[in-house]
Amino acid sequence: MASVYFNRKYHFNSARWVLLLASITLLGGCASIADPYEQEIDPAGKFNRSIYSFNDGVDKALLKPVAQGYRAATHHTIDKGVTNFFSNLDDIIVVANDILQFKFRQTGSDLSRFALNSTLGLFGIIDFATSLGFTKHNEDFGQTLGAWGVGSGPYLVLPFLGPSNLRDALASIPDLYLDPLNYIDKTSTYLGVAGLRIVDHRSDLLGASRWVDEAALDPYEFMRDSYLQRREFLIYDGNPPLDDDEYAPF
Repeated sequence: MASVYFNRKYHFNSARWVLLLASITLLGGCASIADPYEQEIDPAGKFNRSIYSFNDGVDKALLKPVAQGYRAATHHTIDKGVTNFFSNLDDIIVVANDILQFKFRQTGSDLSRFALNSTLGLFGIIDFATSLGFTKHNEDFGQTLGAWGVGSGPYLVLPFLGPSNLRDALASIPDLYLDPLNYIDKTSTYLGVAGLRIVDHRSDLLGASRWVDEAALDPYEFMRDSYLQRREFLIYDGNPPLDDDEYAPF
């Protein structure tokens, strides 16, 4: 384990790089897939499935039970306030990528949203802005690169981090530097706040994960296709072109 004297946020970034580079390195050793569609979007299918199984095991053994306990022990109002708080922090990343995508009208809306919720909304605990018509948006650097025309590259499942692709995995690094949590210097405080965000997010997905387990014939394919389609939807703001080449490599 890295020395406690190093700044914690650089450990987090280094870990992200290690996971990403390990995934990319193993791409070359994966068996080919007969289906041309899967050869194009998921050339590392065998490797990805093994990581998916690992992540699913960790989730069922640890994350899901903790999230269920959190949901049972936390009043709905408090749970909603925690979710709103972290959503408000995410708006910093959203605003930065609004600017990079030249969405200046949306930039103004999202800045106003962040300002209102950070002040009148008590640091984002109360979503005051939505009631005033300031819609919540979803933007990140992966979407920015996609809007600039950068292809997604191969689909990847990263250990602990879940579904991604080569473009989005690399693009997550700049977003880390915009996350306010990464500037908490005290390690114990950071771990507590970051852990709460993970558990709160997982608890919000309990219904969705139950539906996937019950309805999907192949949960891996369902998660993969859902992720790729959602990313395409977000990049094109809900209006992707009919003959899109989004899944093509760089």
